[in-house]
Parts: sequence; structure tokens; C-alpha cells
Amino acid sequence: MFDERDRAILDFEREWWQHPGAKEDAIRQTFGLSPARYYQVLGKLMDSEAALAYDPMLIKRLQRVRDDRRSSRQKRVNPDSSEKN
Repeated sequence: MFDERDRAILDFEREWWQHPGAKEDAIRQTFGLSPARYYQVLGKLMDSEAALAYDPMLIKRLQRVRDDRRSSRQKRVNPDSSEKN
């Protein structure tokens, strides 16, 4: 279900850098969530068709960043795997 909180999270993610102070503090203050819970919710939103329809540029950017981080982490954990491909 894509609700008002989901929209607010996507809007925040698009513009969080405009908030004063640390992002984690802004997350707690704005949503009353721990940063860990916020990122869990955001992760689910990134795979949501409704979120993609709401803000395709943001979702594609977030997915790209997530995929790049996964790839980098995989290369650190198993450096030989990139040579086999």
C-alpha cells in the first residue's frame, strides 16, 4: 500500500540535503523513526511500482546507488568473482 507517509519519505529523500544538521536527526524529527527503520521502509519503497510511478527519477537513482553499493560490497567480500565474469 502506498500512502501519505510513503510519499513524504520519497519527498524527504529527494530533498533531505536542505534540512539543517545530520540526515539521521532529520529522519527522527520528521518521521519519528530510527534511521534503520527509515531505510527499511525506503528499501521496500524502492521496489514498489507505486513509488516508481510517483517519482521515477528518484527511484531509479536510488536503485542505481543501491546496486552500485551491492556490487562494491560483493567485490570486497569475494574479489575473485569479478575476474570469472
